[in-house]
Amino acid sequence: TSVLLLFPSMSKDLSELLKEATKEVHEQAENTPFMKNFQRGQVSLHEFKLVTASLYFIYSALEEEIERNKDNPVYAPVYFPAELHRKAALEKDLEYFYGSNWRQEIPCPEATQKYVERLHYVGKNHPELLVAHAYTRYLGDLSGGQVLKKIAQKALQLPSTGEGLAFFTFDGVSNATKFKQLYRSRMNALEMDPATKKRVLEEAKKAFLLNIQVFEALQELVSKGQENGHPVQPKAELRTRSVNKSYEHGPVLRKESEKTNRRQTGMMPTTPLVRWILALSFLAMTVAVGLFAM
Repeated sequence: TSVLLLFPSMSKDLSELLKEATKEVHEQAENTPFMKNFQRGQVSLHEFKLVTASLYFIYSALEEEIERNKDNPVYAPVYFPAELHRKAALEKDLEYFYGSNWRQEIPCPEATQKYVERLHYVGKNHPELLVAHAYTRYLGDLSGGQVLKKIAQKALQLPSTGEGLAFFTFDGVSNATKFKQLYRSRMNALEMDPATKKRVLEEAKKAFLLNIQVFEALQELVSKGQENGHPVQPKAELRTRSVNKSYEHGPVLRKESEKTNRRQTGMMPTTPLVRWILALSFLAMTVAVGLFAM
């Protein structure tokens, strides 16, 4: 009773509390440059592959810890592997995008690794907080994720048969609205005192912040044109940069380049007689080589 007096709002359902507590960070996540561009359909195949790779690492960690705690009363009521788990679906998508050698190809940015480490820490030390991460990821995938699926399919011209979009396809869920209602009712039935509820709410906010950091890191990788730590740059662009190299750093380098050209020009003989003798010698050599080749 004393704890309830300290946290009077904690008498509400956990699902309602989570929705209220994460509203602000949820909006922040949706308004990251990466997600805003995605929602507008401004997503490249390269970007989509990077997102899919990061999600693979995140869900692998989350589902490993869920399996570890599937019989623990703090998580067991919301254990729905057939309906929700995404690791196998992500493996299909990555094979489609990267080929059979995808495990060696996919990048894991530092922000993604940080998220993974948090999931393992929670699963091993505070399993009651796992529900916050499951709620953040799975219910989001069943809601806004379905809109992103349509956007990605259209923007990337992916097959209508679903290749590359297995992550967004929940074969075990026939009615998303009803399933989410069931999930929330199970979540609300978890035995949790107000102090634990408060920790779950804080963890859910942390989960959203970790997602935001992943999006920001992916945006940085894309802006640098990197994948798996290596630059991704079209050959044509490399040629252009090579041609324009003396001009890309401004007037100072341009002047140096002009001086070099003048020096090189100055090395050529300028006397008309010398130039004529050299030209005649060159012509004689050319004729000789031509005759020898015959």
